[in-house]
Amino acid sequence: MTHSATSIHLLLRFIGALLIACGAMASAQAASFDFEQLSQLARERSNRPYVVERGKLPTDVLGLGYDRLRDVRFRPARALWRDAQLPFEATFFHLGQDYREPVRIHEIAGGAQQPIPYRRNDFDFGKNTLGQEAWGDLGFAGMRIHYPLNTAQFKDELMVFLGASYFRALGAGQQYGLSARGLAIDTTGGTSGPHGSGEEFPRFTEFWLERPAANAKQLTLYALLESPRVSGAYRFDIRPGAQSVTEVRARIFIRPAAATSNATPIATLGLAPLTSMFYSGENQPRRGDFRPEVHDSDGLLIATGDGEWLWRPLQNPGRPIATSFAAGSLRGFGLMQRDRAFASYEDIEARYERRPSAWVTPRGDWGAGRIELLLLSAPDESVDNVVAYWVPARLPAPGMPLDFAYAIEWQGDQQQRPPGAWTTQSRRGMGYSRETESQRAGQVQYVVDFAGPALDALPPEAAVRAIVTTDANARVLEQLVYPNPVTRSWRMTLRVHRPDASRPAELRAFLQYDNQTLSETWSNILLPE
Repeated sequence: MTHSATSIHLLLRFIGALLIACGAMASAQAASFDFEQLSQLARERSNRPYVVERGKLPTDVLGLGYDRLRDVRFRPARALWRDAQLPFEATFFHLGQDYREPVRIHEIAGGAQQPIPYRRNDFDFGKNTLGQEAWGDLGFAGMRIHYPLNTAQFKDELMVFLGASYFRALGAGQQYGLSARGLAIDTTGGTSGPHGSGEEFPRFTEFWLERPAANAKQLTLYALLESPRVSGAYRFDIRPGAQSVTEVRARIFIRPAAATSNATPIATLGLAPLTSMFYSGENQPRRGDFRPEVHDSDGLLIATGDGEWLWRPLQNPGRPIATSFAAGSLRGFGLMQRDRAFASYEDIEARYERRPSAWVTPRGDWGAGRIELLLLSAPDESVDNVVAYWVPARLPAPGMPLDFAYAIEWQGDQQQRPPGAWTTQSRRGMGYSRETESQRAGQVQYVVDFAGPALDALPPEAAVRAIVTTDANARVLEQLVYPNPVTRSWRMTLRVHRPDASRPAELRAFLQYDNQTLSETWSNILLPE
């Protein structure tokens, strides 16, 4: 071989090796997974119609009703990362009657993703008798995340993703209560008919779990959200603790009309939605129930960008009622379980005093918009009848991204509160009166207690007053403010007359001293009767 031929041969070998190396690098890049890659997938999905994956479930699986499906459990010894003794573990829910649409789950290790297949032997079917035929890879209904939250000897449930885009989490010493969702679409304002079907429930169709390090204090996972009119990419950073925190980053794409079977424009796009239950409370006791209160949350707390704090006590209405609270900017909002005393509930099994509050803090400026609160009628405590979320004033054009991020703090005894004073209880009802029933017709009385450092600093003789406003359907008859020496708080009694009981009435009140605002605004609605 000549010198020239040898040089050409070496050059060709070098180019070949370079091409192989470039190919390996390209493969590694293609295999890596992060939020941007997921966002690109969500963008691509938004340009074509959403197709629901409905795998044909085996007859045995479809026959698992609610009670029988509860007897199906993932074997703890088969938990993801159990063999590696990592601080976090994941177990999975089985598909069944109420969960027929499979969720695909993947693990990310070293930047590369690989699917986690369904294996029948990973599940304990309890007392269920099922056929032995092979089912294949069915997928899952959802998943649980485990972590040694309360003791180092046991990995407790930390977070659950199950159904649509619902998820919920726990801090130390808490029990599951309210839930969060990835997105709410037309919870109010949606149309019905051939092209609209009221509320649309997006769902997380795929998850990617990052394999944690041996000393990890945080777990990261990703989720793909899809529905007929949107697709989206989500990243969740989960930090367990006495007050567990879920950091959420999201990028939403609205599908163009050509890529959706529902051409109805979105009326309300709800960010960071929270869902809870209020059956009865101190402001709405239930006759015949030995328990004084039954609820997962007792109020909506809002902090606006201009410094106002607002508290809306929750209620169980006879028919749906929606209210909204406009704000130029938002500092935070949450559905709160303020009452943490067992004596307020007296339920040994449900332990409502251990249910978490969920406080949402926007990361960055969400701009102008409104908090929307929807109250539905709950026939019993098994029904979630409360929804709250942020509605941005402007929506992006189809195909353009909507980026937002926020943190959810799952709070227990240590809760987000206003800096001055806050409502500790709202009671409705009359005491002894010399007036006759006919004289009191149309009258309603509230007894509201406030507590906090701004009130603690006042002497008992301080001339604290209530600043009360109402809408046109209510007239203030009496308002008093005085110390409550038993609880070391301040009490407001408010008596109003409502001319038309068939219509709601709005009441607002806060405490003031020497022109200084002391408390949050108590914002209550008198439900139509």
